[in-house]
This record gives sequence, C-alpha cells and structure tokens, in this order.
Amino acid sequence: MNLPKSEQTRLKTNYGPWAVVTGASSGIGLELAERLAEAGLNLVLNARRGDLLEKLAADLRTRFGIEVRVAAADLSTPVGTQEVMNATRDLDVGLLAANAGYGTSGLFIDSEPEAEINMLRVNCESLLILTRHFTGIFKKRKRSGILLMSSIVAFQGVPYAAHYAATKAYVQSLAEALAIELRPCGIDVLAPAPGPVHSGFAGRAGMQMGMALTPADIGVPILKALGRRSTVLPGWLSKVLVLSLRSAPRWVRIRIMRGIMKGMVVGRKS
Repeated sequence: MNLPKSEQTRLKTNYGPWAVVTGASSGIGLELAERLAEAGLNLVLNARRGDLLEKLAADLRTRFGIEVRVAAADLSTPVGTQEVMNATRDLDVGLLAANAGYGTSGLFIDSEPEAEINMLRVNCESLLILTRHFTGIFKKRKRSGILLMSSIVAFQGVPYAAHYAATKAYVQSLAEALAIELRPCGIDVLAPAPGPVHSGFAGRAGMQMGMALTPADIGVPILKALGRRSTVLPGWLSKVLVLSLRSAPRWVRIRIMRGIMKGMVVGRKS
C-alpha cells in the first residue's frame, strides 16, 4: 500500500528532513522505512543486523533518491542506544519511529530471566531513552513527531504473554500521556496498536499465528494517523479484535486473551 501524494507532502513538510526508524530491517519497521522514504524523508535506520541494513539503505537510496545512514546496534545495551543517538548528532531529525521490540510467550514461571530482562530493555528502557533524547531536540523545532509502537495486547493483561503485554502497556500509557504533554511544543505523539502481523515477531516469540495482517496493511494507516490522533488501530483485524473486546469487563478480556494466546504458543507447557 502506497501513501497518497498529499500524505507524502504532509509527512515531509511536518516531520522532515530526517527520520529515525528503529527495528528497521524487517516487519513493520521495514514497511515504515519504505513509506517514509517514499515520502522523501532521509532516514537513519537501526537494527542489529548491519548487513541487512546496508542492503536496505542501498535499495532505498536507489529507488527514492534519499540519504540513508545505518546505525547497526543492539538496543538491549546502553551502548547500542547511544550509537543511535550518536548517528544523528549532525542531522535535523524531525521524526522518531521507535519500532524496535520483540516478544516472548509461554508460562511466565518457565521463562528465561535474561530474555525477559533484555525484552524490557529493548521495548521500554531504550524506547524511554530515545524518546527523552529526541523530545529535547524536537522542542526546538516548529513541528516534529514520535511513533511509539504499542499493540492490542497493551489494553489488558495477557496470560501466556504476560511480560510482553506489560511492556506494551508501558508504551501505550507513556504515549497517551506524552501526546497531551508535548502537543504545545508542536510534537505529535502516536501509539500504533496493531494486532497480529506476519513478520519475524512470531518466530522469535515462539508463537504460531493464523489470521494476521501483513506489514503492508498497516504502514500507511499508521503514518496517516500521525498528527491526527494519539492511538491508532491499524488494519481491519486490529479494529475488530479491540472493538469486539471493548465492551467486556477487564477481567473478561483477560480470560478471552488467555484463550487466544493458549492456542498460539508453540510447545506450551500446561
């Protein structure tokens, strides 16, 4: 799905000339990078795999005639997060798309503590550091934007993905509050909350997804919502899943999500 010309112009005018996209080598991050490049924004791309980022950078330069910098770094480490900030020091960045993140699944009692701690560092700590860093920069500009990647699991506890859902609840809450706080500064904050998406996420999380969206289904709706609302449910499936649960009490939603997740977890222990 491509952005309409009017949206391309709006994005470049409001959030250019440079955008930072974390988790840009695959899935939603890759889709956002391509759509922003299509709009003419220069990009700083972050992911762990430098070889994939270099190939992507070369492709985007060729197809869209933009400038691209690569910041290959692991955001579960303070050094990795600092490398992303270092890569932008001499650039006029107007948009942060904090998309990097991953999930785990299964019973919390069977989880590996180090994997859970690293997920917390990527999904929350690094996101916090980058958001605070760029809000200080964005406050000096007339207009800028921040995308903090949430999820439909952010709106209630989710058994069999308890800690992952908790990290996304943190992101959702932070984005909702910052959308109000930063609006007078001309900083647009959006929390995209997608449902299941076919990407590398499920494999890493140890999940099997049946019905799911593709990154191409949700990239354009996310970018079109930036500057117009504080949360978006991108794609039809995201809307159906959230709206169907909205009228249920929170304890009912938790039990419904338990049933959904129970069937998706690979090698689940009862």
